[in-house]
Amino acid sequence: MSARPDGRPVDLDGQPIEPRAQPGYYAGFSTLAQQAFWDDATRKTVLARVHDVPPIRFFSEHEATLLAAVADRLVPQDDRDADHRIPIVPFIDERLYLGRIDGYRYVGMPPDGEAHQLGLAGIEAVAHSLFSRSFLDLTANEQEATLQTLHDGKPPAGERVWKLMDVNRYWMLVLNDVCHVYYAHPWAWDEIGFGGPAYPRGYMRLERGEPEPWEVHEQRYEWRAPPGSVSGTDAPAGGAPYGSPGQGGTH
Repeated sequence: MSARPDGRPVDLDGQPIEPRAQPGYYAGFSTLAQQAFWDDATRKTVLARVHDVPPIRFFSEHEATLLAAVADRLVPQDDRDADHRIPIVPFIDERLYLGRIDGYRYVGMPPDGEAHQLGLAGIEAVAHSLFSRSFLDLTANEQEATLQTLHDGKPPAGERVWKLMDVNRYWMLVLNDVCHVYYAHPWAWDEIGFGGPAYPRGYMRLERGEPEPWEVHEQRYEWRAPPGSVSGTDAPAGGAPYGSPGQGGTH
């Protein structure tokens, strides 16, 4: 799904910020530039995330497109240019196709693959209830409003789905899967200034938050969430016992 103009962050004058190859506060930093210092296994693993995007084998075409639209709002990439958008759905799809799990499942929750498929059906039901259109046809702000109901644990539609699984558990599943894939990618490491694998070289500056010699200093720029967005809000997801410190944001 392509980025929508109303999903882009804005500058202090309210003008949309143009997409860039490397958003974030660490201009010029490249984790991949350090690959000569990694061992072969590490290099192969990291480079595969850039060059070997797996095919879709678990989700249907519609489900994959819908999940991509959901991921675009959970971890918006509207500030990235088209050539540097991190592929999220293919890696979630690969996990489900290969049956890779965390080793546990909450009581009342179906297997992860089934939960994702049910959840996507529930999201579509909420979108039609709120806006009488498919989630894919909504504006970015309407999509956020749809997902906000799941975040709050109060979806106004899709009762059949939410009887089969807990909406709060599903919200944490999809949010965790999306974030896990995004922040496992070296382009996301560039965005947050993370130096990436330090094996076998290791890190040397472990205190006071100072960058390593191969890293760069933070260079902040001003930006705000797009008008009408709920991205800037912060509230526990579904309330206790589901919300916890560090897991409260909507995005």
